[in-house]
Amino acid sequence: MAIEDDIKFLERVPMLRLVGRAGLRILAIGSETRYVHGGEVLFHKDQPADGGYVVQEGSFSLRNPDSERQPIVLGPGSLIGELALLTETNHNVTATAIEPTTVFRIPRTLFTKMLEGYPDAARRIRDHVAVRADQSMRDLLGLRDRMDDGRRRS
Repeated sequence: MAIEDDIKFLERVPMLRLVGRAGLRILAIGSETRYVHGGEVLFHKDQPADGGYVVQEGSFSLRNPDSERQPIVLGPGSLIGELALLTETNHNVTATAIEPTTVFRIPRTLFTKMLEGYPDAARRIRDHVAVRADQSMRDLLGLRDRMDDGRRRS
């Protein structure tokens, strides 16, 4: 893919589009493209996460090996490891390619350097993360309320 094609592709990722075309150009140039064979693990749960991945082609199964829950399947245009772009963290799932898959790997160092050069993009990302954190808190409080209601009825 040419750089302009990569930029257009990255613009389809909701969080990344917030950085604007100039920031996306930096990410497109500095990102690494990685091919993952079907059945190959991209990363394991609890491994340090040093960046994010955008699925370009193919798909991944994201599964917590400590849980009975069904895996989540993510395909083209999905950003995996969004939080790892911003802070040191560990992966909370194992990502396994379902089929031959290509990803853009965006190292945290590249992402944070880009944000340093584009403070407006950094503000938009901060606001995006704040909204998501607020929604997560509301979801947790709603779940707690439903669980409390269920216990009262028992």
